Amino acid sequence: MDTITHTFFGLALYGAVDKAGMTPKQKRALLFTTVAGSQIPDIDVISAWWDTSGRYQMWHRGITHSLLMVPVWAGLLALFARTVFRQRGWLWFQIALIAVFIHDTSDIFNAWGTGYFEPLSDVRLTFGTVPIVDLVFWAMMGGGLLVSQFGRGRWSSHRVFRTVWVLMALHVAIQTAQGMTILQQAKGEYEQVALSADFVPGVFTVIGKKDAVVTLQKGSVWTGLERIATLESKEEADLDSLFAANPKAATLMQWAPFVVIVDNGERIGLYDPRFYRNGQSFLFEYMDRK
Repeated sequence: MDTITHTFFGLALYGAVDKAGMTPKQKRALLFTTVAGSQIPDIDVISAWWDTSGRYQMWHRGITHSLLMVPVWAGLLALFARTVFRQRGWLWFQIALIAVFIHDTSDIFNAWGTGYFEPLSDVRLTFGTVPIVDLVFWAMMGGGLLVSQFGRGRWSSHRVFRTVWVLMALHVAIQTAQGMTILQQAKGEYEQVALSADFVPGVFTVIGKKDAVVTLQKGSVWTGLERIATLESKEEADLDSLFAANPKAATLMQWAPFVVIVDNGERIGLYDPRFYRNGQSFLFEYMDRK
């Protein structure tokens, strides 16, 4: 998910905790723990500062998003709460554990994926059933805020946000069920297939590759799929010179489920077709021939 959504997740988690009896200092510690826990796996973005080998695509959402790192991050945040806010007990570790777990797990549902099982496996786990920016999440959390503010006396804030979390989980389940249904229906047509969720709920793009042809079909369970693009991949192209000149291309080849190879004589490159929009993909690494 994007940074804003992860921040909102942290605030919604803060809202879901029953804070009756908490001191102002404890509430500040709780706010820090939920928001920081919802952001800390993305600390890997700083690796771009020293990346000289073109490996950032694999580093981002890599080991920092691994399940094995969840208790490590939670322990560091609990230590911070104890050192800075003078708060003892297991509550802070448990809250941090939940926040980090939500971050890592929510990221596997969009097309970007994560290294969820690193270092045991460098495969990027991705379902592609929820967009990176999901406005449904924003609407549910915004609605929860309005209800908690204007419904005081009738509904306790933490119960409202717990309901919001149930609704968000239900949204993910419905999206995933629809996406997996479409994916299974398309698998028989292709040798390789991937899924990317649209910003409109229930709408998906199925990206399938067979031989040297990549096909993009868009639709829903209810409307069926309509072909929106057919891309030819130059599978016979020699990529050694590209990888030598642009190491990011080799990283993208490893990172993506499959790629489209471009070779028009003047330029050779490859791109991830899951992010193909308006005639191009923003994940495109290439080399111009002189």
